[in-house]
Amino acid sequence: MRRLVSETRVHPAELVLPLFVREGVNEAVPISSMPGVSQHTLDSLKRAATDAAEAGVGGVMLFGVPETRDATGSQATDPNGILNVATAALVAEVGDALVVQTDLCLDEFTDHGHCGVLDDSGRVDNDATLERYVDMALVQADAGSSILGLSGMMDGQVDAVRTALDEAGFLDTAILAYSAKYASAFYGPFREAVDSQLSGDRRTYQLNPGNRREGMREATLDMSEGADIVMVKPAGSYLDVLADVAAMSDIPVWAYQVSGEYAMIEAAAQNGWIDRRRAIEESVVGIRRAGADAVLTYWATELAGWLR
Repeated sequence: MRRLVSETRVHPAELVLPLFVREGVNEAVPISSMPGVSQHTLDSLKRAATDAAEAGVGGVMLFGVPETRDATGSQATDPNGILNVATAALVAEVGDALVVQTDLCLDEFTDHGHCGVLDDSGRVDNDATLERYVDMALVQADAGSSILGLSGMMDGQVDAVRTALDEAGFLDTAILAYSAKYASAFYGPFREAVDSQLSGDRRTYQLNPGNRREGMREATLDMSEGADIVMVKPAGSYLDVLADVAAMSDIPVWAYQVSGEYAMIEAAAQNGWIDRRRAIEESVVGIRRAGADAVLTYWATELAGWLR
């Protein structure tokens, strides 16, 4: 009876699995703050993506961890860089079974860890960063990425990338705009996952956690610039923002269940304080109930298996 009258359901196709691929390693490297998640080699990455496809997961989101970094994140736009090589490899491996997506941001590739290039005073230069994002977009699209995840929170990033993609003939490459991305403490484990070089924080370009209306404003701006999907991130502590955006949006709205959300449940479960499976299922149902059409979650493959 409870199943029959349930108002909110989760389907495997509504889940996206974030994956990390690391250059220069011979075997997958476990991420200590995210039990069960690893930085992959190309081979283990393909196996993880195949497992996700077989479970019915809707897509994978790729993040690259390069061996070398510099001030402008040059590896991000190298066709032979780890993220772009991995993208092409996954498109060939599982591109007919799920949607291969890529993170479009410089933070993994810069030696200062910020999401953009810095000016002479050490501040992120918004417009100079847009030029780098455009270059990244063209390389990622050429590698076969179907959806570009614009996560850097630079003003005008959607318009700049959409214009460049269209002019280059990548008319079918979609844009996922990380529109309401807040300066959150819940990103902590992710810093280990991508070996972030960041010192300080990103509060000058990510949203203030206290600002609900600003999340709606940013989503509206990205929609007007041509975004195909808008994102709220993190998910669990911003369900009000997610509900606001979902109520007004006429395009898909996604949410990212971030590393800190994952780590808290795993840690509590390992200590026997909560029922792991029930907590995972409830957390994702709550995100869907608030209005997310799809959820990026590190449990995507495992959860999809339970659902099937």
